[in-house]
Amino acid sequence: MGGKIMQPSKKIRLTNVAIVRLRQSGMRFEIACYKNKVTEWRMGVEKDIDEVLQIHQVYVNVSKGQVAKTEDLEKCFSTDNIDEVLKIILKKGEQQVSDKERQHQQHNMLRDIATVVADMCVNPSTQQPHTVTMIEKAMSDIHFSVNHNRSAKQQALDVIRQIQEHNTLPISRAQMRIRIVMPAKDAKRIRDRVMELVALVEDEERGEMYELVCLIDPGQYRVLGDLISSETKGAGEVVILSLKNTNDEGSTFM
Repeated sequence: MGGKIMQPSKKIRLTNVAIVRLRQSGMRFEIACYKNKVTEWRMGVEKDIDEVLQIHQVYVNVSKGQVAKTEDLEKCFSTDNIDEVLKIILKKGEQQVSDKERQHQQHNMLRDIATVVADMCVNPSTQQPHTVTMIEKAMSDIHFSVNHNRSAKQQALDVIRQIQEHNTLPISRAQMRIRIVMPAKDAKRIRDRVMELVALVEDEERGEMYELVCLIDPGQYRVLGDLISSETKGAGEVVILSLKNTNDEGSTFM
């Protein structure tokens, strides 16, 4: 009795796999990536594509091992260059995840965003920081939608703006404490322009060198730095004393 010849299976058995799928010109294309690496690639954290891809190949079905035909790549992407097609799919494709995994990712990203917001902001009336739980509730109230292709810090700025627009919670960016030092002759000329960017003066000393300790909104730091650098020809400087000024000493960091 003749034995049946067993053909080797083309199916790919991968662990820790994230499939990214893109429909292009009516056809489906897939690539096999490592979990978490897709998001890091899209945010610019990971720049080595070999650290993102499990296999350097384009498929029509990863799990069945069905490789995309060269003519289909040319037809749908106007190129048969695998590297170019892989980058297009990585950029535009949709990562396939289970509902449970998607909910887990959603929860973690919301918590990360809320943590960043709580660290950056205070109640403007009391200068006390808000708790992460309070920020999470405010995010829920404004129905904030998470974008997994953007970093928590980028989205935190959107959250702050939307909370302020909806008046959901009294919130503002915590002010920075800085020291400005420059020659007295320069200070005499540009002091008024500097003061327009300052929120609160804490100490001011005049001598051969002018020195100012003050609070500013974080968005003014670069503006002030550029102003001092250009107007003093590098003779002045702006030094950060505290990134976050609050009434909660435990939350202030240098």
